[in-house]
Amino acid sequence: MTRARARAVDAGFTQSSDGATGELLAVLAAAVPRGGRILEIGTGVGVGLAWLVAGLGARTDVEVVSLEQDPTVAVLAASHGWPARVRLITGDALAVLPELGRFSLIFADAPAGKWTGLDGTLAALEPGGVLLVDDMRPPVWASADHEAHTRRVRATLLGHATLVATELSVGSGLIVCTRRS
Repeated sequence: MTRARARAVDAGFTQSSDGATGELLAVLAAAVPRGGRILEIGTGVGVGLAWLVAGLGARTDVEVVSLEQDPTVAVLAASHGWPARVRLITGDALAVLPELGRFSLIFADAPAGKWTGLDGTLAALEPGGVLLVDDMRPPVWASADHEAHTRRVRATLLGHATLVATELSVGSGLIVCTRRS
C-alpha cells in the first residue's frame, strides 16, 4: 500500500481509497472462497487494488480483475508489478463488464458501474457474493448531480430484493451488500 500511496501522491491523484476502506477491502478479499474472483471497477493508481492483493496474501487461487478507464492513470497502476493473478484492463467498464463473467467480490469505486450501469455490476455478482460501494456519504458533494446519483444508488442497493445490504459510516461512506443465494 505504501508504494501505491506514494504513486498517488507523486501523480497528484486524489481519488484513492482511504485507509479504513482499504482495511475492509483486505478483510473481504481474505474471505473470498477458493477459486473465487474479485473485480475492482476504478483502479486509479492501484491503492484499493493493493489492499485487495494484501488481503489475499500468498493465495494464488483467486483471480483479481481491475478496470480503469483513464489510460494515463492505468499506466501508473500497471507500473507496480502485480502478481500474476492480477489482470488490469483499460477501458470503459460498461462496455467490458458484460464480457467478464461473475465475481465473488466486487468493489465499485468509479461512476461507471455505480452511478451508471449499476444493473450490470449487480448482474456480475454471483450468489453469495459481496459488493462494496464507496463514496456514499462524502464530506463534500462535488455537485447536485453527484448527490442525486449517490442518493439513487443508495436507494437501489438498500432496497434491492436480491441483496442484503447495510450502510457503514466509514471513510467516505460505504454500502456493503451480499447477493442472496
